[in-house]
Amino acid sequence: MRFFLITQAVVAVFLTVSILLQNRGSGLGSAFGSDFGGYYTKRGFERFLVYATIGLAVVFFVLAAINVRLSTVGL
Repeated sequence: MRFFLITQAVVAVFLTVSILLQNRGSGLGSAFGSDFGGYYTKRGFERFLVYATIGLAVVFFVLAAINVRLSTVGL
């Protein structure tokens, strides 16, 4: 049980860092549509960061489900 809790905490830290690194390039102006057609394809590290964030989110939710299941079995 402790292993899953520690692993989930580590994944949460990595997930937070990956989200914050993605958000660095976008400003408040793009939220209101003033980016003048700012659609572009993600390349290199930016693409890796998107896929890593998705993977970390999936792992985080799987670990959360495992932790819930293990805590309810003990009751």
